[in-house]
Amino acid sequence: MIASLPMYDRPETAAAHDAFWALVRHGLRARGVAAPDALDRATPYDAGWGRPDLVLGQICNLPFRARHRGRVTVIAASDYGLPEVPPGHYYSVIVARADDPAPGPRLAISDPLSCSGWDAPQDWLRAQGIPFSPVLVTGSHAASARAVAEGRADLAGIDAITFRNLQRWEPAAARLRILGRTVATPGMTFITAPGRDSAPFRAAIGDAIAALPAAEADLLGLRAIVELPPSAYDRPLPPEPDVTAV
Repeated sequence: MIASLPMYDRPETAAAHDAFWALVRHGLRARGVAAPDALDRATPYDAGWGRPDLVLGQICNLPFRARHRGRVTVIAASDYGLPEVPPGHYYSVIVARADDPAPGPRLAISDPLSCSGWDAPQDWLRAQGIPFSPVLVTGSHAASARAVAEGRADLAGIDAITFRNLQRWEPAAARLRILGRTVATPGMTFITAPGRDSAPFRAAIGDAIAALPAAEADLLGLRAIVELPPSAYDRPLPPEPDVTAV
């Protein structure tokens, strides 16, 4: 069995994620749900989605919509207390270099199957009439931020929670400016294997959030989890990016 919380895991937050998982694990076991001792950081983040032995994972709403609806059990969406968005939602910030008054069209994307790195940003750019051309698939939001800061791309869409972390720990973020922010979409969603009862998972996660010590809670920023209606995930799928260079 596997448990993984990879989406906002980085060296500075790893110990806090471990502490959070210890509390979730205790809550699951107390409710009769078997749970592994430690988080899995070796398995690629998307390889656990849909596994029959998945105890707890996180999924972005685009791969959920595109490939995994019906193949996982949705527990609840994460709420990080972002201002001016509904509970359980998040958005992306569109960034350019701070010293670039007229950004060019080169768009770095974290992953073609990322809502915050491709879906919502391309929608915002089209709505604003800003020309863009995907030129670089970076593999992560942090790498997209660095690509823009270093001049290998002109624009990128960065998950707002990730960007908050980058501002805290990544020097490249200081070389970026925010052009705007996308519409709100369902936040990173906790999932478990198909066919499971989601109720004990919601209870264990909620108790863990409430019990997390202040220092770890500040590092993670997770305020609550929110049950969203299935219709919240009905956003249309984006076009495939025409990436010219990887």
